[in-house]
Amino acid sequence: MKITTQTRVDMAPHPGPSGINVPLLARILIGMLLLTSSMEARKPNVILIYTDDQGSIDLNCYGAKDLYTPHIDQLAKQGIKFSQFYSAAPVCSPSRAAVLTGRFPQHAGVPGNVSSEKGHGGMPAEQTTIAEMMQSAGYATGHIGKWHLGYTPPTMPNGQGFDTSFGHMGGCIDNWSHFFYWQGPNRHDLWRNGEEIWADGQFFPDLMAQETERFIDQHKESPFFLYWAINVPHYPLQATDGWRRFYSHLPAPRRMYAAFVSTMDAAIGQLLASVEKHGLTQDTIIIFQSDHGHSTEARTFGGGGSAGPYRGAKFSLFEGGIRVPSIISWPGKIKENKTRHAFATSIDWFPTIADLCEIPLPKSPVDGTSLRQVLDNANAPGTHEVFHWQTGNPESPQWAVRRGPWKLIGNPLDTSNKTRTKEPLFLSNLKMDISEMTNYAEQYPEIVRSLHQLHNHWSIRWK
Repeated sequence: MKITTQTRVDMAPHPGPSGINVPLLARILIGMLLLTSSMEARKPNVILIYTDDQGSIDLNCYGAKDLYTPHIDQLAKQGIKFSQFYSAAPVCSPSRAAVLTGRFPQHAGVPGNVSSEKGHGGMPAEQTTIAEMMQSAGYATGHIGKWHLGYTPPTMPNGQGFDTSFGHMGGCIDNWSHFFYWQGPNRHDLWRNGEEIWADGQFFPDLMAQETERFIDQHKESPFFLYWAINVPHYPLQATDGWRRFYSHLPAPRRMYAAFVSTMDAAIGQLLASVEKHGLTQDTIIIFQSDHGHSTEARTFGGGGSAGPYRGAKFSLFEGGIRVPSIISWPGKIKENKTRHAFATSIDWFPTIADLCEIPLPKSPVDGTSLRQVLDNANAPGTHEVFHWQTGNPESPQWAVRRGPWKLIGNPLDTSNKTRTKEPLFLSNLKMDISEMTNYAEQYPEIVRSLHQLHNHWSIRWK
């Protein structure tokens, strides 16, 4: 631990009554108090790495046999990975609003994707973000990468608690030109602290990695919060040439997707090296999570990602759309190389960060629950007895409610196209059938009624 305060103690004799050197003792005591104060552990840094459209099992440490992801795997070895971790939404904007506010997307004012056009708002500025909470505790705060939560000054990162921001405000960009990837024309989207900048022909994942190194170097002496919202492996799948050759043996579109995942892992490796270079490894909490399941859209060659045994993908409330890889690492402070099977969600990171950093929660409401007990105890229960999702057309939304192993989906959508689902209500039991290929609705009508009623009450409250 670096000692930042030096205290000089004069050891010259100062005899007092009965031979007791009172002034000297006083000086020693004062010196010890000052020294102790200066040696108090700094509050931990926090880095939240939030990936984009990464499939449920698309890491080597999550069971992928054909991917090379050594740096993220190392995070898992140094910390705790979750086997039953959920995004609060199967699409980009509401997922991000949820993690940054600790609230259901509907409570955060972002029930669906917000516009990627300049001048359009997004998450209401009155929402309290993790960045604002950390700022209030004296942290430097930084955003790097994708935003997709508003394109007006009050709703862009600098208006939502971030001291510094570098990245794109819309949902996706070409990684070389930094123009919006679809729907045009002529929509350049690269910004630093609210000002448009140009970096023609420079690879965006490399630019992000350089920005993380710069941010850490600038703030290494005091606690910081960094939200790195990596726009990978979201389309366009523009991997570097070395990784394309590395995966040339795989069939399309898996090889395009795999190359981009490893491109992302290499960039994360640069961040971890920077943390280690500055001697901050044991002073830094690193959280890793995908925003939701992999994409099967035409823009991503129709797929490439994997949900493993799970049904569904991005946009779907089957498991493959919302069950995501998630890891937390804090060497020397939390257990290492462990797996937690308890139910947990992205809205839990907000109160967990507050808990681990000993920061009071804001007065504004938070729907999440701290994961501290789950991290400490493998037998601790999950953070939510009941959890809700809702997405899509407000007039006829896709929705889901889970209690224990039971999950009821209304208006189900299977974007993995494993089979067509025509039933308006789909009841799954994740202990009896993790694949969600069996609809138990007719077999357990009482459970359907109970879960449906729970969700109706929830949806009425947030409206």
